[in-house]
Amino acid sequence: MRRGSFMDIPMLSRDDNLYPPSRRRKTPLHVFFKDLRLVFKLDELGSEIASIALPAALALTADPIASLVDTAFIGQIGPVELAAVGISIAVFNQVSRIAIFPLVSVTTSFVAEEDAACRSSTEEESESLEEAFPMNNEMEELIPRIEKTNSSFSAEKNPNMASFEFEKKCIPSASSAMVIGGVLGLLQTIFLTCAANPLLNFMGINPDSPMLTPARQYLMLRSLGAPAVLLSLAMQGVFRGLKDTKTPLYATVAGDVTNIILDPIFMYIFRLGVSGAAIAHVISQYLISLILLWRLMKHVDVLPPSIKDLPFNRFLKNGFLLLARVIAATFCVTLAASMAAHRGPIPMAAFQICLQIWLATSLLADGLAVAGQAILASAFARRDHEKAMATLSRVLQLGVVLGLFLAAVLGIGLQFASRLFTNDVHVVQLMRIGIPFVAITQPINALAFVFDGINFGASDFAYSAYSMVLVAIVSIPCLFLLSSSHGFVGIWIALTIYMSLRALAGFGRVGAAKGPWLFLRT
Repeated sequence: MRRGSFMDIPMLSRDDNLYPPSRRRKTPLHVFFKDLRLVFKLDELGSEIASIALPAALALTADPIASLVDTAFIGQIGPVELAAVGISIAVFNQVSRIAIFPLVSVTTSFVAEEDAACRSSTEEESESLEEAFPMNNEMEELIPRIEKTNSSFSAEKNPNMASFEFEKKCIPSASSAMVIGGVLGLLQTIFLTCAANPLLNFMGINPDSPMLTPARQYLMLRSLGAPAVLLSLAMQGVFRGLKDTKTPLYATVAGDVTNIILDPIFMYIFRLGVSGAAIAHVISQYLISLILLWRLMKHVDVLPPSIKDLPFNRFLKNGFLLLARVIAATFCVTLAASMAAHRGPIPMAAFQICLQIWLATSLLADGLAVAGQAILASAFARRDHEKAMATLSRVLQLGVVLGLFLAAVLGIGLQFASRLFTNDVHVVQLMRIGIPFVAITQPINALAFVFDGINFGASDFAYSAYSMVLVAIVSIPCLFLLSSSHGFVGIWIALTIYMSLRALAGFGRVGAAKGPWLFLRT
């Protein structure tokens, strides 16, 4: 028999044979198409995403929908009042997002990490006890009978057992978020009350403008609700980190329904006009905050043993990074509103309606971002890269599907529904110019929001901040150039460029497998 020579040995490919299939080197882009056929499957991961994303999306869109209802009521008064309120809302949202968005983002990640660590510690303790005291068959049969007997005792008869069963979680990040949110809310109220006139002047409302009085009234009254807004958003970040998005949904719906009921009462029965709309909104925000606080106190030990236990340093370090990010992100949208305001009440009124629709529908994708952030933060805390990769693929694929669906619905539906917001013919004409941009950008917006949540879940706050600042540096000149050359249409073209750059920034980080995504290369 002939001896085998070296040439008879088949060449082993580094990628094909030296590594098992689970360890072969792949291009990071494969994660965008991984398990594509499972995109709608309600398996364990799909159910977890749905249970977090659907309530979160509804809660996130509830407030913009309430703002749309406000817009519809105010639009019946006149285009001047509609434009004035639109500018005030833009100012309030800009300041609120600067104050609270970094806090909510880091709170969700930190709470998810601490909760995952607590669960891991509890599981390890349970496993060690089982190893130390193994149960035989007689003990396993006895435990259900004991549990059944104990369940007959009420919490009143056995308070110790009830306190053991419903022991509150100790999550320092939750207490830190609430303290910071309350302080920031008070500072925002003081700032908006004292600087209302300069801010409105910056937004394009001159001292002799008919929009000044209603805009100032709405902004100053709305600012009284800032503490409730920021505190409730901080608590929503805590609930998201605990993967509970149903409680914020119920609270937000209760508050927004109250707002919708009170709007016509204050505006038309009490004849308060735009001031009535602001008062109704403030009442609804305090109601939301009280409901969330009541529910949170049942599950989390809100008061820590000591102030030293609160991780303020970690919040401040990452919060300042996201502060730079959110200033860059919201400044582009606020600048676009300012440019529309400089063109007069009619363009501003049309822009306000289109912008509210644009934001309300885009925030549906933010529900997916919340789910991705919470699940990824837990997966990274447990070093479960397989779960992280599967979650990344699924939420990105669902984001594309959602964006395409919203584009089709808005492109068709808004052509017929534009008169629901105003009866002014000129405003409706400009709205129909902006509607195609609102529809076309939905897939881009969806991906941009989902990428934000993904990077926050990986605690990649530095990249999120620096990339957004770079996006703003490119987008702001585009806004000036296009608005001056193409007017109302140019503003929407510039906003489309802005959202496209945001999506590309997220795609580049994950697609290149840099930073926390380095594991995608294997």
